[in-house]
Amino acid sequence: MTDSTLTLAADAAHRAPSRTGILLVNLGTPDAPTAPAIRRYLGEFLGDRRVIEVPRVLWWPLLHGVILPFRSRKLVHAYSAVWTERGSPLLAIGRDQCEALQRSLGDAAVVQLAMRYGNPSIAAAFEAFDAANVRQVLVLPLYPQYSATTTAAVFDAVYAELAARRWPPSLRTIDTYHDDDGYIEALAASVRAHWDAQGRGEHLLMSFHSIPLRYFEAGDPYYCMCQKTARLLAQRLGLAAEAWSVSFQSRVGRTRWLTPYTDERIAALAASGVRKLDVICPGFSADCLETLEEVSLRYGEAFVTGGGEALRYIPALNAGTAHIEALAALLRRHLAGWTTTAPAPEDIAARMDRAGRLQATLLNRPQS
Repeated sequence: MTDSTLTLAADAAHRAPSRTGILLVNLGTPDAPTAPAIRRYLGEFLGDRRVIEVPRVLWWPLLHGVILPFRSRKLVHAYSAVWTERGSPLLAIGRDQCEALQRSLGDAAVVQLAMRYGNPSIAAAFEAFDAANVRQVLVLPLYPQYSATTTAAVFDAVYAELAARRWPPSLRTIDTYHDDDGYIEALAASVRAHWDAQGRGEHLLMSFHSIPLRYFEAGDPYYCMCQKTARLLAQRLGLAAEAWSVSFQSRVGRTRWLTPYTDERIAALAASGVRKLDVICPGFSADCLETLEEVSLRYGEAFVTGGGEALRYIPALNAGTAHIEALAALLRRHLAGWTTTAPAPEDIAARMDRAGRLQATLLNRPQS
């Protein structure tokens, strides 16, 4: 490449107006409901030190020798049960959320979707930002309640991506929105819509994804944030204390996790005489395996087997209007103070003309 070519390339890059990017990140999904794809995904997910806080010398043989070979095959049926014509529900909904937020924010920002594990990757999102000349990025992990196992794991990957770049963009992050008024109202609106359509159940169970108890004891605030979200939602709905409760799902292994466990709580409610049980999962911004297969299908069958009449799952907020409006308002608040619109072409030309005249003045200045 000649000096003149380099000059032209640099000039074109420097003339381009910089933009602001928004990076939406969710957990991730296999590329297909097959054992090899699930194994690749689980290997990346369960290999993260944020997720499994066990010394590698102990964890690695167990993960690669036992868990991945057997659990990957076991999960094929579960993923196949929720897979859609658009593929993974989490990814399809994530794309809908990304497109809806782009429409809502307009030219204020370039919105990209990434998964912490699997595809589309965080690296691919930053490549797209590079192509759009994004020089400042706001990161929103789509986990309303902070946990080191989720939100911090996203930040780890983002920081690693920036550490590999010669000129990383400016960065802002949102680490929680568990008590955001728009988010709480969107949850309440979804419950009201469910009641309007299907009638009100006898109890509202708010089920959150669990984490090992020792993570909470080490200082992870996740449990407290889940409790606050649930309390605010119950207040917004005007629920009496006995009309709602909180539980935690998706535990694995023999170690103690946050309690009460959702499967045990559902069994207890059925045994107590509850016939119609409404279940919402406020910690999931998009429906996925844990909500569609675990709660709606598996726990739904268990509730009926235990004596209940029907478990009615209330869908995640997904790309619903109230959810998108709440997220857009949250993003706008965190974008405050950043230049979020590109300067007009005439402004760019004027700036370049001033810069050229200043350079000429400096070059012609007598040397002392």
